[in-house]
Amino acid sequence: MTAQIILASASPRRRELLDQIGVRYEVCPVDIDETPKMAEPPLVYVQRVAAEKSAACAVITGVSKPVLAADTAVILNGNILGKPLGRDQGLSMLRQLSGTTHHVFSAISLRGRHHEEAVSITEVTFRQLSEAEIAAYWETGEPDDKAGAYAIQGLGSIFVKTINGSFSGVMGLPLYETAELLAKQGIEILR
Repeated sequence: MTAQIILASASPRRRELLDQIGVRYEVCPVDIDETPKMAEPPLVYVQRVAAEKSAACAVITGVSKPVLAADTAVILNGNILGKPLGRDQGLSMLRQLSGTTHHVFSAISLRGRHHEEAVSITEVTFRQLSEAEIAAYWETGEPDDKAGAYAIQGLGSIFVKTINGSFSGVMGLPLYETAELLAKQGIEILR
């Protein structure tokens, strides 16, 4: 079947979420500098990175189909917790999240006939974690390449006491907002 969109991401989670709602896509990951700019607010950061990813992919592909890109960041006390750069940083992130509430910002950028953007903000509360749990979780390998050092769709889900917002947004692609943007480009999910 012919792809409806181009996904500017190599994320298996984003592919899984698009598969879940039946969107046909081809994958064209892009490599951009995702370093936050000095004093850049987290919301501006995720929107900028998503837009830069879709723009870079559109240049590569020539925008033959709509290009979908996303960026997700874990925010605690106004600070971005990105992917941990090793065990020590990963354990530190998990300790910081333990017993607290943080936010997950997921920005979407869709370039086709025109450029559309959306953001999902989800509030996630972790229960108190023991040092043994933190260490054992790190050893599973799951948190190694995840923003905030956890995966809500995996073992990290046992730490989540409450969630207020989009589960799929915390995974990396908020499906409600994605479907809304796709519809604006003429791609209806249930047709």
